[in-house]
Amino acid sequence: MAVVTRKLIINGSEQEVVAEPTRRLLDLLRSDLKLTGTKEGCGEGECGACSIILNDEVVDSCLLLFGQLADGDRLLTVEGLSGSQVPGFSGSNDDLHPLQRAFIDLGGTQCGMCTPGMLMAAYALLCRNPNPTREEIAVALAGNLCRCTGYVKIIDAVEGAAKRMREGAR
Repeated sequence: MAVVTRKLIINGSEQEVVAEPTRRLLDLLRSDLKLTGTKEGCGEGECGACSIILNDEVVDSCLLLFGQLADGDRLLTVEGLSGSQVPGFSGSNDDLHPLQRAFIDLGGTQCGMCTPGMLMAAYALLCRNPNPTREEIAVALAGNLCRCTGYVKIIDAVEGAAKRMREGAR
């Protein structure tokens, strides 16, 4: 099969990526680009573990093919949350985003399988709504399944991160 080339902005860095157009974006991220934070849960777009942000929208990377991307598309993976390339976050490349810190501090993660997708969905929410209600958080996370936490601590973590971000704390 022929390959295609796309100039993408991945986690703030422009990259030229060459792959078969039928390659799943999830596989490209994990295997080719070594961005292994994005997880494969179900492979059917039902669990949200593979969620990333594509051009400011949360998408399931297991459902997208490389050929569906266009030059200039912006992809943000969980690896891109930490560091200075994320709008509204002035930390260094080694700093955790306030959302990541809140998940750790407030017990929003257990086994970690769903965590990258939860973080991406929560980040997208907080970008458009810096002061969400608990119900709005639950709705934003509805496409992400967790089998460990029961969601209360995840919602607590997103709520806590929103507060920290509004206050300018890391």
